[in-house]
Amino acid sequence: MSDLGQLLKKARMERKITLDDLSETTKIRKAYLEAIEEGNFKMLPGNFYVRAFIKSYAEAVGLDPGEVLRLYQNVIPAADAEANMDVMHKPRVSSRNTERFSKLASNIMMISFIVLILGIIYYFLNVNYTNNHKDESSAANQRITDKTQASLPPSISEGGGSNNLPESKPEPVPAPEPVVKPEVKFVHSDRGVDYYDVTNADKLHIEMKVTGDACWMEVDSITDKKKMLGQGTYTNGKTQTWELDTSAFIIVGKANAVEITVNGTSIEVGDTPNPKRIQLDLKKS
Repeated sequence: MSDLGQLLKKARMERKITLDDLSETTKIRKAYLEAIEEGNFKMLPGNFYVRAFIKSYAEAVGLDPGEVLRLYQNVIPAADAEANMDVMHKPRVSSRNTERFSKLASNIMMISFIVLILGIIYYFLNVNYTNNHKDESSAANQRITDKTQASLPPSISEGGGSNNLPESKPEPVPAPEPVVKPEVKFVHSDRGVDYYDVTNADKLHIEMKVTGDACWMEVDSITDKKKMLGQGTYTNGKTQTWELDTSAFIIVGKANAVEITVNGTSIEVGDTPNPKRIQLDLKKS
């Protein structure tokens, strides 16, 4: 076990935190946490993730992550050259992502406005059609009643007999059910995890697209216990989708390398090459 691993493990034991508890808090797999304590960094997905995982571990056990990284900088593997290039070009990537997000938000607002206008027009057309249909039905029933009474003997047409015809009533036309769109809403952040509520939907449709350098990503299904649906390192231009009927947890290795949409709504991942953890809570009606 390395000196760094002994330091981290000692801090964890002093706080009486098990590896399972630490894995749940940091959302890092237990096998990776054990590898960090043993100093076996080759078990991790890549050199870039070593520093990120050690930082999350230190924060969770009450240590100063910056001081830990500084003291053991000679032990911790250097980040990949690709990650350094991402940092050097951060302003350009940030500007590009901000512009893309602004354009997407404008398109969504424009589409929503058009849908609202069409909905209002449809509503008023339907109301007018319903009223006209009721008026025509009432007039037709009145004409039929007048003709029937005119053709019957006086005793029946005047209501004196026992064979009076029942008055027919028009059947009401049911109003159309409103179209409810799925809603993805940011709730809060806690211990490095962004929480979202997903409503007006029975399933989660998650789409990931790699827009930068290669990125590692993991998607888990959340029921009584967490179940991994898939993980791996995806290259530039790769698009991957997942569909599930439970809540989900997502871990992204490089936040600025991917775009994520949930049920058609874009999720704000970030513009830095740091890991990102997101939990999607599916609120079924």
